[in-house]
Amino acid sequence: MRKQWLIGGIAALVLAGGAGVAVFASKGGDAAKKNDKKGDEKVVALEFLANEITQPTLAAMPAQIEFSGPLVAPGTVMVRAKATGTLVTLNVGEGSRVHAGQVLGQMDLEELRYRIAEKNATVESAKAQYEQVERKYKADQGLAANNFIATTALDASRAAMETARAQYLAAKAQLDTSNVTMHQAALVAPISGIVAKRLALPGEKLAPEQQILTIVDLSKLELAGLVGTHEVSRLKPGMAVQVKVEGVDRSVEAKINRIAPAAEPGTRSIGVVLSLDNPKEEFRAGQYGVARVELADEQQRLTVPETAITGAAGQEQVWLIDQGSLVRRVVTTGRHDEKKGRVEVVKGLDGKAQVLATRFDNLREGGKASIVTKRSTVADAAASTASAPARD
Repeated sequence: MRKQWLIGGIAALVLAGGAGVAVFASKGGDAAKKNDKKGDEKVVALEFLANEITQPTLAAMPAQIEFSGPLVAPGTVMVRAKATGTLVTLNVGEGSRVHAGQVLGQMDLEELRYRIAEKNATVESAKAQYEQVERKYKADQGLAANNFIATTALDASRAAMETARAQYLAAKAQLDTSNVTMHQAALVAPISGIVAKRLALPGEKLAPEQQILTIVDLSKLELAGLVGTHEVSRLKPGMAVQVKVEGVDRSVEAKINRIAPAAEPGTRSIGVVLSLDNPKEEFRAGQYGVARVELADEQQRLTVPETAITGAAGQEQVWLIDQGSLVRRVVTTGRHDEKKGRVEVVKGLDGKAQVLATRFDNLREGGKASIVTKRSTVADAAASTASAPARD
């Protein structure tokens, strides 16, 4: 019995040891396969097509100065009441088009007419008094010549005549002023344009200088903006400017009209005013516009496509292929040319660098990379997963 038991125990130990060896071999085989796969991944190099690689090139980079502001209509006038009276009619409303000299409405100016009649009577009275004193002075001149009156009496007569004459002229001037007021009190459009606001209603009692209508001439508009003191010296009146107005897809040309002589208080900016022709009244006062002045560049600058620049940790960078490896290079950029889609590289690159022209994700510095005319199947799969184009 003991002998059989020993034999059975030894057999069980042999079987357990064999199972353990089998399990260890199986795990070791899986680990070896994983190591082989990792090794295969490491040896796969990223392949980039020739059109995905670019070299920095020299190009002129025009400088751009931008500023913005609302459009305003300098040809805006306010129609005001010139005398006290009741607004009887008002023939136009907001949005109505008017022409210079057009009658806009009518006011009841009865009070002004009575005042003119009163001043006219005052003039007639002053004129009669002046003529009477003048006749007396002429008679005194004859008496003084014959020594019938003293010289002092003649001087007093002359002074009385001059006083009467001054009173007559003053009364006449007041009458003329009232007549001018009567003429101006007529509600006539001073310019051609569009009624922007109506500020009074028929039946309302108006006081002198009270606002009635606002008329806007949209044929010429202005845009006022602020430019930094370090840039304004490059601007001159008459320069062409491209303006992008909100709501309009295309840019329109304007010109610099005037530049302020001093900076705005509390800022380092100087006011610049543009003049924009608007004969078709395509734009309206109050629309917001962005002005861009392009200044020619007199030198050639090292540039790369905008798509080659990426950002990381607050720094601008590009990816290079250098001696078969990917290299991340921090760069300093300068001017931007949005039309050509290029950026000036001030520091960090030379003209012989092979730069990735397209943004890619999941690039690893030091990874193997090459330039090919056609990707292999393995490299194409790796590029589609590890180096998919980045989306902003």
